[in-house]
Amino acid sequence: MSALKPAEFVQTMIDVGEAKIRTSSRDLVLRGTMAGIILSLAVVVAITAIVQTGVGLVGALVFPVGFCILSLMGYDLLTGVFGLAPLAKFDKRSGITWGRILRCWGFIGLGNLIGSLIVAFLIALVFTTNFSVEAGAVGQKFIGATMARTVGYAEHGMDGWITVFVKGILCNLMVCLGVIGNMTARSVAGKIAAMWLPIFIFFSLVFEHAVVNMFLFPLGMLLGADVGVATWLNWNLIPTLLGNLVGGLLFTCIPLYLTHAKTAPALSQETESDAAPAGKLAKS
Repeated sequence: MSALKPAEFVQTMIDVGEAKIRTSSRDLVLRGTMAGIILSLAVVVAITAIVQTGVGLVGALVFPVGFCILSLMGYDLLTGVFGLAPLAKFDKRSGITWGRILRCWGFIGLGNLIGSLIVAFLIALVFTTNFSVEAGAVGQKFIGATMARTVGYAEHGMDGWITVFVKGILCNLMVCLGVIGNMTARSVAGKIAAMWLPIFIFFSLVFEHAVVNMFLFPLGMLLGADVGVATWLNWNLIPTLLGNLVGGLLFTCIPLYLTHAKTAPALSQETESDAAPAGKLAKS
């Protein structure tokens, strides 16, 4: 069988969450940095495809290539770890505390930010020929997105903030399904297919992903978008992070954990106990 059953891959989810919590600080930052770099380059590919074709779905179709690469390389996104790491605590794994979970989130998030900022600077340099000319059509697309998804939300006040928060929830519901997709198949082709589908959905619907935004908005600001860091944090990154946490943990990983790691074993034990008397009667 090339695919794992839910009860099997949910155990993998718990094991992976525990492994990430126990990973050294250096490796968490390094893996987070590389994930930020790869995902940022995938954003550039996707936006370039949208500008060249004028079709948003084309960008959504190509964007998952970056997610698949970083997942297969064992690199980490904060969005995925939002959902996986707490499962080890819920499963009462030895030595797992909320403090260690927060440490894991913090170092991976730091790495994601470092990688995203590195690529933002390098891409800005390329788009402007070492900051000597204005960016072309793709760069202007980034500037427009930066303005629309910060100042555009700020114009609506709290309604805009809530909208970003909800888009963050919906985003990580899909992204965590993509992370889990890497655990549902044994073949590389199967893993890629399982990851590609939910990531396509999140990108095509323009939901808010914290790590993508760690790249998109700094790049837009470097290219000339009239947005300050405080505006970016208040009207996008903070509500996106909170929404991603809720979406990945409450809407994706906890339901899978409850129904396949907790309910399924109990049902299995009941089945075995019901079958035991019948087995004895057969022997007699």
